[in-house]
Amino acid sequence: MRRYGKNPDEDDVRVRPNRKGNRPRTNIRPKHEDAAEGLVLTVDRGRLTCLIEGRTVTAMKARELGRKSAVVGDRVAVVGDLSGAKDTLARIVRVEPRTSTLRRTADDDDPYERVVVANADQLAIVTALADPEPRPRLIDRCLVAAYDAGLDPLLVLTKSDLASADALLESYGTLGVPAIVTNRDELTDGSAAERIRESLKGRMTAFVGHSGVGKTTLVNALVPERRRATGNVNAVTGRGRHTTTSALALPLPGDAGWVIDTPGVRSFGLAHIDPSRVIHAFPDLEPGTVDCPRACSHDEQDCALDQWVSDGHADPARLHSLRRLLSTRERREGD
Repeated sequence: MRRYGKNPDEDDVRVRPNRKGNRPRTNIRPKHEDAAEGLVLTVDRGRLTCLIEGRTVTAMKARELGRKSAVVGDRVAVVGDLSGAKDTLARIVRVEPRTSTLRRTADDDDPYERVVVANADQLAIVTALADPEPRPRLIDRCLVAAYDAGLDPLLVLTKSDLASADALLESYGTLGVPAIVTNRDELTDGSAAERIRESLKGRMTAFVGHSGVGKTTLVNALVPERRRATGNVNAVTGRGRHTTTSALALPLPGDAGWVIDTPGVRSFGLAHIDPSRVIHAFPDLEPGTVDCPRACSHDEQDCALDQWVSDGHADPARLHSLRRLLSTRERREGD
């Protein structure tokens, strides 16, 4: 039996109403042209604290961003309640293009990279000269990650009252990495903070290092009004305890720049690194790669860099340093 007769376009055809009352789905998304610009200061369990026009606003990622995440240092577009009042929540609808991305993997066999910070332009590698003992391989790995991301490295050596810095300064002198040596007394009287601030002016600097090297102590000296918890080195293992659990961006006094304190790392995997990009940090050696064979690793018999150095275009120590960094993926950090 035909229910509506021969003509299905008759006026008496019943149309079932939408019980949920939802509007039809569409692929057209709002552009949010009136969204406010914010800076991600920290991320905690899906909640992002953003700085918007001088006030902090708690926000969450909008569904339309999909799997794209925002990290500390990101510039984002935020809509919703931007008052920053207690129990209010805004939405991040857009992550602006990044100028730099510092990444690492859990180890060299891990295909999944993790973004440490975004939009930084300097990486401060903090290591103690004693208690715990320095780990040069970790320093090398951080340098490779910095060069790959296009960040300027800065070596900060702490606890010089316990051991000499001469060996490390000599080891990294050929790389041209600027270094600052500090001790406990200088941190107490503030002189160390003043010297370090000179290297941070007008820049966004990420601080990295393994636990117990005094990284957060340095950040507290640089930004005393925002003190973070610190811990001691384990007397049995000789390793530091994790006290910083999430990255946090802090403004230097007088709007002189930004520092980002990151959690201590046990390892710094480089599975994501393209070795061909590391050579860009060696402008005295890069022209010599023109005559290298295709896909040259710069550490093989036919590498043109050997002839480039023999002809006097660069210091042999610089080539040795480059090859040491490029081979760090094949060496474990404790070796």
